[in-house]
Amino acid sequence: MSAAEASNDTEPPHPRETTVLFGHGEAEQALLEAYRSGRIPHAWLIGGPNGIGKATLAYRMARFVLANPDPTAPAVRKATSLTLPDDDRTVRRIAAQGHPDLLVLERVVNEKTGKLYTVIRVDDVRRTVPFFGSTAGEGGWRVCIVDTADELQYPQAANALLKILEEPPLNALLLLISHAPARLLPTIRSRCRRLALRPLSADDVARAAALARGREAEDPELREASSLAEGSVGRALSLLEGPALALRKRVVDLLERLPIVDPQALHALGDALGGFEPQRLASFIDAVNEWLAERLASADRERMLRIAEAWDKVNQAARDADEYNLERKPLVFSVFGWLAEAART
Repeated sequence: MSAAEASNDTEPPHPRETTVLFGHGEAEQALLEAYRSGRIPHAWLIGGPNGIGKATLAYRMARFVLANPDPTAPAVRKATSLTLPDDDRTVRRIAAQGHPDLLVLERVVNEKTGKLYTVIRVDDVRRTVPFFGSTAGEGGWRVCIVDTADELQYPQAANALLKILEEPPLNALLLLISHAPARLLPTIRSRCRRLALRPLSADDVARAAALARGREAEDPELREASSLAEGSVGRALSLLEGPALALRKRVVDLLERLPIVDPQALHALGDALGGFEPQRLASFIDAVNEWLAERLASADRERMLRIAEAWDKVNQAARDADEYNLERKPLVFSVFGWLAEAART
């Protein structure tokens, strides 16, 4: 079972089901022109912050290539974008996860625990061998999307993918998605054409979030979430979930007081994060990471090391809390202890 199959009906449409792309017109044209040239690089590394549409663009490219296997065809020559009609057979098959020439590598559910593995395992990556080793079912291209390359099990899965990148089969296209391309193996980065996506404008975030939620783009709550989302549709949708927006405001208020820490306020925050709802934890960690990123940008070397150390501790603790269903209140106190230390000059 994949991550997508483990999702529920309250979540926004998966990128494989999303046919509308907001922003990123230049990146889309770069992919289209490369394909039309007949000399498209076999691997692309689509990088940028989380939730800005990287996977949406990757699926958009996969649909277009699989629906138009001949780059010299008139339909490709006349295309002004990678858009396909909603009723196109390729669109429907990919949305239903039923296209034989598309392989998606992503974290899958551990059937024993019912939770997602924390990495894309080497066994998952090895599926590329029979996939690329056989003839395309539709007689054209074989496309593999890696969502995300940041989650590849290191070093086994990363090295397994590298073998495909080094010796790509004919008519193979790999689309790697990454939130932090600089952290990937240099050997992986060097074998991919880089395509960097920028955060979306607040208006584009609002339009995309409105479409995902079936709301008006001018909805006041949606506009507020979009303005706080730092160009990320995923972040805006997260803020719109239940009490996430109010929770984020509470976290930001406590962050602004650092290095002063109010134990009573932390107890209250821990209670607000109570239970094991992943969305609240994600909203909390998202606000903390934004605070760390802002300070990292202007820190001297000594303070930069403290902030980087706090970043690692915070995110590892959050992963552990999510994976092992740990209580949230101890996490809150630990996080603010690390942040207070990082905030001191």
